Amino acid sequence: MSEKDFFEKDYYAELGVPKTATTAEIKKVYRHLARDLHPDKNPGNKQAEERFKAVSEAYDVLSDDAQRKKYDEARDLMSSGGFRGFSGAGAPGGGPGSGGFGGASGFDLSDLLRGAHASGGDGGIGDLFGGLFNRRGASRSRGRRGADVETRASLSFTEAVRGTTVTLRLGDRKECPTCHGSGAKPGTGPRECPVCHGRGVTTSNDGAFGMAQPCRNCQGTGTVIDSPCPTCHGARTVPGARTVTARLPAGVANGQRIRLAGKGEPGVGGGSAGDLYVVMRVEEHPLFGRDGENLTVQVPVAFTELALGATVTVPTLDAPVSLKIAPGTASGRKFRVKGKGVRRASGRVGDLIVTVTAAVPARLTGPARDALEAFAATQTEDPRPEITAALAAARGGTDL
Repeated sequence: MSEKDFFEKDYYAELGVPKTATTAEIKKVYRHLARDLHPDKNPGNKQAEERFKAVSEAYDVLSDDAQRKKYDEARDLMSSGGFRGFSGAGAPGGGPGSGGFGGASGFDLSDLLRGAHASGGDGGIGDLFGGLFNRRGASRSRGRRGADVETRASLSFTEAVRGTTVTLRLGDRKECPTCHGSGAKPGTGPRECPVCHGRGVTTSNDGAFGMAQPCRNCQGTGTVIDSPCPTCHGARTVPGARTVTARLPAGVANGQRIRLAGKGEPGVGGGSAGDLYVVMRVEEHPLFGRDGENLTVQVPVAFTELALGATVTVPTLDAPVSLKIAPGTASGRKFRVKGKGVRRASGRVGDLIVTVTAAVPARLTGPARDALEAFAATQTEDPRPEITAALAAARGGTDL
């Protein structure tokens, strides 16, 4: 998540939950939204697709306690005016002695900044709030986090329902084998950046307020390379390929984006690795469909089986089961077979929803036609009483 996301995106509003919502409440709301907005349920609907991505991004942050804490701290800081003027320097209503964080609180950020200078810091915002954005202001070695990577994985319908292990082949960057990630020619080494003095950030001051940004001279690494490595030319990494094996949980859906923490590109200078995001593509099944945790299947049955009752064999993703159809069952009726749906990591299992439909013969033999005509002659009950009554009313001049 970028710093811009901390400031500009309201993930609570995206999910429609209050800031006090528990993790369980957030999860419940997300599941409902994800089910309604899923691309499978909204084919060709770009607006629903973008909303699905936004809801998934919000859930990724708010469902992770550490990420949520960082996000809340950043949003609270912004809402309190923490990045606007201080001590009357541009804060709304701020006069001398008004303070930057609370009007008459008497707090003066310039005192805090001077304290940072006195302790050997550069007085930048990176020193004050460095932990919020994974900055290490006091460190002499500026590690850089690796980039996030996105790839796609194709699964069969059954693999998605049951869970599976996938092997992903990724084009990637890896630590240079010649300089071992230093970026410098063997026998030499990087030296401290003379602009930022090894901190990796520089500060521009406007009165009492300082804003830190990555040092342009060293690209935020805190070091300068005079003799670049002949293999990576100072980049510290080289193109490569790697294989990642990941266990995917049961119940993944088409279009779902799964995050594998620390499986992205490696960091530079001791920085942490980025994350790997895997977008699922689930193949269709010739028999089964899916509705959330439930599987669906249509089973054609003969008219006589619907009228007289019967026991039919129904397929599942495991062993077939027997389904009893009561006499007089209407075509299109749904039956629920418990525990034959999608099994979640939580242990919850969905059901199999069976829809029985009347199978009408395309051709009738002579004896079969004679039997059906004889049967039709015995029928006195009107199969369409509502329509018959409406037609009679229309003929009599009565409004329908």
